[in-house]
Amino acid sequence: QVQLVESGGGLVQPGGSLRLSCVASVDHFTLYNMGWYRQAPGEQRELVADITNGGHTNYGDSVKDRFTISTGNAKNSIYLQMNNLIPEDTAVYYCRAVGPRNNYWGKGTQVTVSS
Repeated sequence: QVQLVESGGGLVQPGGSLRLSCVASVDHFTLYNMGWYRQAPGEQRELVADITNGGHTNYGDSVKDRFTISTGNAKNSIYLQMNNLIPEDTAVYYCRAVGPRNNYWGKGTQVTVSS
């Protein structure tokens, strides 16, 4: 069983920054990919960014040049640095991990961008 623990969400003004973190507890197998997705009310869940265990990154078009995904010092941990936030970034952000047989999801953390 894999558990994903997310933290770092909150309320921020437009133009501000937040950093999200996600730690996966994993036993006895390798995660191939970890990343962040988001879902706004009434919208489909969409990719924000992900990173492979080889360090290859992939970003959604709407966050390129503003968000940066990186791996943490702890094994199976990632960060999402979000800069120049805009109201359209408001959503619940979910951490996802890809294992050899399944995908795993965190419970989500709310990010609200508002003045």
